[in-house]
Amino acid sequence: METGMRESYGPAADRLAEYAAQASVESLTRVARELQSVADLLAREPRLRRALVDPAREASDRADLVRTLLRSKVDEETVALVEVLVSQRWPGPNALRDATERLAVDALLASAGKSDELGEVEDELFRFGQLVEAAPDLSAALSDPTAPVQQRGDLAAGLLDGKARAVTIQLVRLALAGFGGRSFSASLSRLVELTAAARERTVAYVTSAVPLTEADEEQLGAALAQRYGRQVSVRVTVDPEILGGLSVQIGSDLYDGTILRRLTEARAALTR
Repeated sequence: METGMRESYGPAADRLAEYAAQASVESLTRVARELQSVADLLAREPRLRRALVDPAREASDRADLVRTLLRSKVDEETVALVEVLVSQRWPGPNALRDATERLAVDALLASAGKSDELGEVEDELFRFGQLVEAAPDLSAALSDPTAPVQQRGDLAAGLLDGKARAVTIQLVRLALAGFGGRSFSASLSRLVELTAAARERTVAYVTSAVPLTEADEEQLGAALAQRYGRQVSVRVTVDPEILGGLSVQIGSDLYDGTILRRLTEARAALTR
């Protein structure tokens, strides 16, 4: 989220954190579902989006419009959260829709935190991404833009039924719809990172030619945590084509110590 967006999003995030501190898992799940419904409404109604970010309108007028639209249709806390969102200044109508969707995700993650399931949700999201990437036919089916999102979501839910938590399945459905306008793969990666952030961790995407042992992952995680000053979730993908060594990406930082990279560089040097 860009700096300007973070400033506008902050008051709603603070309000959600206050609510989450005393709310039940069920209440947070309901609010998350309702916030996603509001985000879907904003996606369908461009005129409404524009009206709710119109700087010519007073913030109180925009909040009153939201209350009129949502009153008696969703939980009072959902109304209050959306009121806080529309009371801020946004760079454009789509930014408000994305912020509402992000707030829905944060509410879902808060519910998982209440259940002490954030670590499992992060792991399930990452492993589902690996499963999809390793199965071209499944990847094509889930990424098919001509297939309804509901249909693709049902396919994913069927695969995850009994194998993943309800929060994970809801987040996968959101990824299939294109979280923040991203592709399915990029959406899933972003949701992994947000889940890790809810645990005050950074994600390190590691590519290795062979599976790492649990001890290897812990050692690598400890070294990265020392370097970055916070806990790190190590997420490993096995790719024999790199031949050996490791590639580690954290945010925009890439450390490529693979044999494939060295061979590529050596080949390039010989052809100069």
